[in-house]
Amino acid sequence: MSRTIVITGATGALGNKAAQAFAGRGHSLVLLDNDQSKLDALTRDLHLPAERLFASVVDLRDGNALRLTAEAATVKFGRVHALIHLVGGWIGGKTLVEADAKDLDFMLAQHVWTTFHLFQSFAPHLAKSGWGRVIIVSASTVPQPPGKTGAYAAAKAAQENLVLTLAAELKDEGVTANIIQVRAIDVEGKGSGTTPDEIVAAMLYLFSDDALKINGARLPLY
Repeated sequence: MSRTIVITGATGALGNKAAQAFAGRGHSLVLLDNDQSKLDALTRDLHLPAERLFASVVDLRDGNALRLTAEAATVKFGRVHALIHLVGGWIGGKTLVEADAKDLDFMLAQHVWTTFHLFQSFAPHLAKSGWGRVIIVSASTVPQPPGKTGAYAAAKAAQENLVLTLAAELKDEGVTANIIQVRAIDVEGKGSGTTPDEIVAAMLYLFSDDALKINGARLPLY
């Protein structure tokens, strides 16, 4: 069955891989990013017919802009079935005493506010569909953060709790929300981190009907 999947941070290494994988399985895509040239390149590479693709440059920190985007995507496809939220960003290397308050503001904007606005904009559409999946990628260090990662760890912990809250709120609507945790994303496939291919494989499993009972989980992929 063809479904409609929203992918944020679509032009990153992980977003690109996810877009290719889900497009290859016949699904329609809503690709959201903040870089028009990279988004144009990705849409060309996908070779999808216009009726299966909606691509938009939007600032996910802007709730009003994102709600308008959600409405436009829903008008085109009728329904939305999945949110794969891959907007990243990391600031660290300073103790809490050394850190600038702007670092925390930036991390909260990247991880918490983007997630909050995304859920407010799209979760009602997931609920109406009666079947849905929400997936984010987080860090294995969130439960016990090391030193000099305060701003990032605080933001990712808050983001994870938004996901777990959504999992509880939509559990009776056929929608699951889960977290894939990695130590690091190994884009080159040469280190000890988790590769984009491995992460996307986990996404595809969580997206499947076999994973219907996995909800509100932190999946350790490391």
